[in-house]
Amino acid sequence: MFIDWAEQIRCIDTTLSKRHLDLDPAGYFIIYIDPQEGYIYAKWFTNAIDKRGLALDPSTGQPIPARGGVKREPNHIFRGRTAKELCVEIFEECHTFQPVSQLGHAAYLGREFLRAEMALVQGTAYTQD
Repeated sequence: MFIDWAEQIRCIDTTLSKRHLDLDPAGYFIIYIDPQEGYIYAKWFTNAIDKRGLALDPSTGQPIPARGGVKREPNHIFRGRTAKELCVEIFEECHTFQPVSQLGHAAYLGREFLRAEMALVQGTAYTQD
């Protein structure tokens, strides 16, 4: 019997990507790669969470849209050549502030950093999930 493991993995990921997630009150990250430099970047932004669970811009109190529309300056920019390097910088060496307060958020970031690293290695595009 042939088992298409890649298809099973895609189905699991698709299903899990649709689950509800509470936003991290410590903030959120925009992740991208720069193939010319060979770096993964993680821009960290603070936010406030309202009683409905929506992320608000702390300076305006307005909801932050999930896609485009708002230009904000990041509170900090992390960069690394590998997922491990970024994780060490954010979770082990960042002592002046706490950019992540939820284990689920930390796990998500680790997965995304690995996806970004693989895109750099393979020379493919990366889009944050």
